Formats: sequence, structure tokens, C-alpha cells
Amino acid sequence: MGKKIKVAICSNEIHDDIQLWVNACNDYKSQIDYVIIDLTLNDWLDKIRASEADYFLLKPSGYNESFKQLYDERVLIMEEELKLKVFPSRKEIFIYENKRFLSFWLNANAIPHPNTNIFYFRKEAIKFINTQPFPIVSKTNIGASGSGVKILKNENEAVSYINDIFDGKGADNRVGPNLKKKKILQRALKLIINPKKLKAKIFKYSIVSKSLQNHFVIFQKFIPHSFEWRVVRIGDSFFAHKKMLNGEKASGSLIKSYDNPPLDLFDFVKEITDKHNFYSQAIDVFESNNGYLVNEMQCIFGQSDAFQMKVKGKVGRYIWKKQGWQFEEGDFNKNESFNLRIEYILSKL
Repeated sequence: MGKKIKVAICSNEIHDDIQLWVNACNDYKSQIDYVIIDLTLNDWLDKIRASEADYFLLKPSGYNESFKQLYDERVLIMEEELKLKVFPSRKEIFIYENKRFLSFWLNANAIPHPNTNIFYFRKEAIKFINTQPFPIVSKTNIGASGSGVKILKNENEAVSYINDIFDGKGADNRVGPNLKKKKILQRALKLIINPKKLKAKIFKYSIVSKSLQNHFVIFQKFIPHSFEWRVVRIGDSFFAHKKMLNGEKASGSLIKSYDNPPLDLFDFVKEITDKHNFYSQAIDVFESNNGYLVNEMQCIFGQSDAFQMKVKGKVGRYIWKKQGWQFEEGDFNKNESFNLRIEYILSKL
């Protein structure tokens, strides 16, 4: 048996948010030793230096903009100044749960996406919506699973939304549990009988409630669709399935269709992720008359089923080989795909 590698799991303000990393490291305990470092505490840098870790496993904040900024800044110091190996990469962390930055990044890299505009001034925002066809999609900068996404159907709704933002009320964003998620009653009962978990959940909701967006608006062109593709790349493994609409939105619907994905969809995602060295990435993609459009990108993402893809009814993954895309049957998404992330890191060392 070779020498174990040492990793440091870098937690955010929600301390149990790293549990999937912990599970994965425990599953590979014959190859990995790990420590946990709270990246939100004042002694974070001393702990990082003392850890002597080969890799730093990241779980950025996706709940509160202030903590998100703090986490991003500290990851920048780790990768750029200390030259440490982090996973996911710093660029993937910056894009995660930052729709404002994502829109700039997609535009700068000429990656096809729905036209997105961001305004920090009320007059400029109102002038813009006076010239736009409706509906328009409004988004909050932070907020997963469709939280903070609103379809504005006419100019009156858009003006009211803009005024709410700049008058201090802020954008609507879900603070409590996702009622669209499966087994809501079972999940609620588990919290009630476990006071520690209930307290942690309440703390999480309080963190979310303090992230009020009241100084800028994000507007995205509405793309008519009945689904969007969720394409996942972890290491050299690729997966895809359809996220179906629930009402007006596919994000957060948790309604999926495991149709055979078109191989040119993987070509599209592979080109983006190869160019930018993204190896822990879920990209939500619209099909349009002008080809594929990137809607969202996340380096950390949920997984409500035990798998990410089926091809001809078989669970598995696609990998790229010299002869083209090859399907491999098997269970590659254990522990919400965090074990696959660990396998990729081990392969690099």
C-alpha cells in the first residue's frame, strides 16, 4: 500500500455542509487522511499552513453573499498566493452561486447563453425594461434550486420588482424549506425528533434571510423551454438528464427525465470544461434555435436520485476516448458523486 495522501476539508459557515466530503474521505480511509478547517474563522490561515495537506477540498457558501465573498477571497489567497492545490478550482468557486459574475464570465469567454443584463441604478433598469419584450426572467445573485428566480410577465410587474429592490424591500428569495423537494413530511419529522439537526437547519435559514439583494437587479432573456439539460462533468466522467418544468421553471423542480442525451451536448460541455480546467461541474443547458445555451454553472450541486444518467434504461456514464464517446454501465454517483470527486483527486496524485 502506498503512502496516504492528506487532505483538508474547508467548511463554510454551515458546518455540516461538508458531510458528503467527510463521507467520501471515510470511504477511502485506506488512502486518505483528512482534517477539517473552518474557512470562516479568524485562524483559518494558520490552520491552512499547519495542515500540510496535499489537497484542499472546498465547499463554498451558497446561502449568504457576505460569507460567499469571504470564502472566495480566502480561496484566492490559498490558490494564487500560497500555490496550494484546491478542488474545485478557484475559478469554479468564483462562478458558483454568483450569477452576476457568471454572466460576465460567459460573455467574456463568448460562451452562448441567454442575454443577461445587470443594473445598479433604478433609472437605467426601468429604461431597459421599457424596450424589452416580455416575459423577462429576474434572478437573485445567490440562490440554488430555482430560489430567487421570478418570471416577470409585463412592464408593471417589472417596474414593481425594480422598485422593491431599490426601495430596500429586496428581491423575493426562498428562506425556508424547498416545498417542491420529495418527502417533505418525512424530512420535517426527522428534524423534529433530532433537536441538533433542527437547530442547524434554523441557523441555516437565518443565514439565508440575511442575504438581502436590494442594490442591483439581474434580468435574463426568457428562453421558451419545456426542459433544460443538466450536464455533469466530474473528472473525465460525463452525465446528463433532463430537468422538466414544474410550472414555469425547471430549476428546483426535481422532476427529471432520463432520456438518452445527444452526444453533441457532451461535445459542447467538454469544450467549455476542457478549456477552463473544470472537473467538478454541473452545467444547465437550454436547447434553442441557435444551438445550446448555458443557463447556470455550479461546481457543487444536489442529487436527489442515486444516479445522474440512464442510457437505454441503463445507469452509467460517458467518457471520451480516441474513438469517441463511450458509454460505461455502472454506479458512479455514490454519495451524491462526492466519491467520484475523490477518485479523480486520487488519480491526479
